[in-house]
Amino acid sequence: MTPSRKIPLDIQNQIRQRAKYLCEYCHTSELWQYVRFTVDYIIPISQSGADSFENLCLACFHCNRRKSDKTSGFDSLTNDIVSLYHPRKHLWNEHFIWSYDKLYIIGTSPIGRVTEKTLEFNRERAIRIRKEDIIVDRHPPREDNINANKT
Repeated sequence: MTPSRKIPLDIQNQIRQRAKYLCEYCHTSELWQYVRFTVDYIIPISQSGADSFENLCLACFHCNRRKSDKTSGFDSLTNDIVSLYHPRKHLWNEHFIWSYDKLYIIGTSPIGRVTEKTLEFNRERAIRIRKEDIIVDRHPPREDNINANKT
């Protein structure tokens, strides 16, 4: 793979399967969306990220757009700059939990808080989608899928 060309479809399909068709950041399911999610570089090539399978993840349009080329952010609780959640290095359940009503993603660590804020996990549209998905038993994702995307 080279950064100047599109990621081949067979690699994209492998990424989707590895991610269990969930956005590897906000855990929205691609299966119920109108638009396929993006296969994106976790660490951008422009920031010396590897052009490798391990540096690719599945991201919904919104998370992909909000993340852009960011790799860190400011945690106002600790007053530190911390890395964003890295789907290959971190376990989702170690940085995030679902609120009691399963509508909100709550960052439980500096990495989780910064990622939640930067990627706007709890934007109004996401909450509406989660509410509807709960009604038809599509949300939250099954617990065994949550950490399946770590290699």
